[in-house]
Amino acid sequence: MDTHKTCKLALEDGLVFTGRCFGASGTAEGEVVFNTGMSGYQEVLTDPSYAGQIVTMTYPLIGNYGVNAEDVESLDRHVQVRGFVIRELSPVVSNFRSNDSLGAYLSAAGIMGLAEVDTRALTRHIRTAGAMNGLMSTEISDDAELVERAKAIPSMKGADYVKTVTPAEAYDWPDGYESPFAQAHRDHGKKVYDVVAVDCGAKTNIFRNLVECGCNVHVVPARASAGEILARKPDGVFISNGPGDPQAVTYTIDMLEELLGKVPIFGICLGHQLLTWALGGKTYKLKFGHRGCNQPVRNEATGKVEITSQNHGFAADADSLARSGATITHVNLNDGTVEGFTHLDKALFSVQYHPEASPGPHDATYLFDCFRSMMETGSAPSPRDMHAAQEKLACAGRQA
Repeated sequence: MDTHKTCKLALEDGLVFTGRCFGASGTAEGEVVFNTGMSGYQEVLTDPSYAGQIVTMTYPLIGNYGVNAEDVESLDRHVQVRGFVIRELSPVVSNFRSNDSLGAYLSAAGIMGLAEVDTRALTRHIRTAGAMNGLMSTEISDDAELVERAKAIPSMKGADYVKTVTPAEAYDWPDGYESPFAQAHRDHGKKVYDVVAVDCGAKTNIFRNLVECGCNVHVVPARASAGEILARKPDGVFISNGPGDPQAVTYTIDMLEELLGKVPIFGICLGHQLLTWALGGKTYKLKFGHRGCNQPVRNEATGKVEITSQNHGFAADADSLARSGATITHVNLNDGTVEGFTHLDKALFSVQYHPEASPGPHDATYLFDCFRSMMETGSAPSPRDMHAAQEKLACAGRQA
């Protein structure tokens, strides 16, 4: 790892940032986005939803607690981002869980890091101009060449990145997860439900939460057919998060269309967007997306707010969802975008945010219990049902 080598980031609109390399050297390209979390950078780095992207952290000091073997969110254990941009790399790693430094971790993964740039200026520029493609390089010094190459990078809109992160084969997820730093196990009753989880780029903590709410989890690739899934006679189907433009993932949309009304379905993030298309709705690309662990979301039935973890650059179109018969359950308080919906006739619900956290608050863990309830009753939870589940889980936590 060479922290003295110059590294540049050129955006397709001509803006160039110059700083110092950490991690690997070379040249990398991707859509440049920002994450507003103050911590959780290892989970961000390994989240498959970031495939094809260069991530900028808005919090100025990164790397101070190092990295460890447990806080990895990709099932293949790989770093998923194309590049990582920060203001200051901590010279000291101080945490009893740490196994390595951030710089060494990125170097071993072959991923470039860029430090000592004005990330506040970069973030403000993306907020104003929108997320855009960029090129990072320690090899190319000419700004004009960097910008021209950035302009030639294909757009995230219309890109299918799910095919790069979905597993090649189906498999069974392990029954339990033991760690002194994991959430406390909770009683889910004696009944265990069989769930087929469609992995479009899933985070590991999603599957852990499915197990915690009382599910046996069989994971299938995003290209699995409806026939393959129904042949297992599952109690429910889960659709995961993932990267890229949901409209491009036609094979999973087609599969979901066949499953609608035949089995209870729960979707998170990209899964939420794919369900939107399967119902006949549409999605659109956000100007700069929602990425961080401090996004306020309001329950439309109760008016109560939960703070959520999010990572997405596309959103469901509210009008098209309404025409499809869906009921919007949750709304983002920052920009009014759709954060959740149900469809009472088809026993499904989905959320745009990440109830599994990692990183982020656990305000939305109750949604996994709502999935269990939907499999028990065959009916999708209403917004008030969701609120009741949230209150029940909070009460159990206080009593513990």
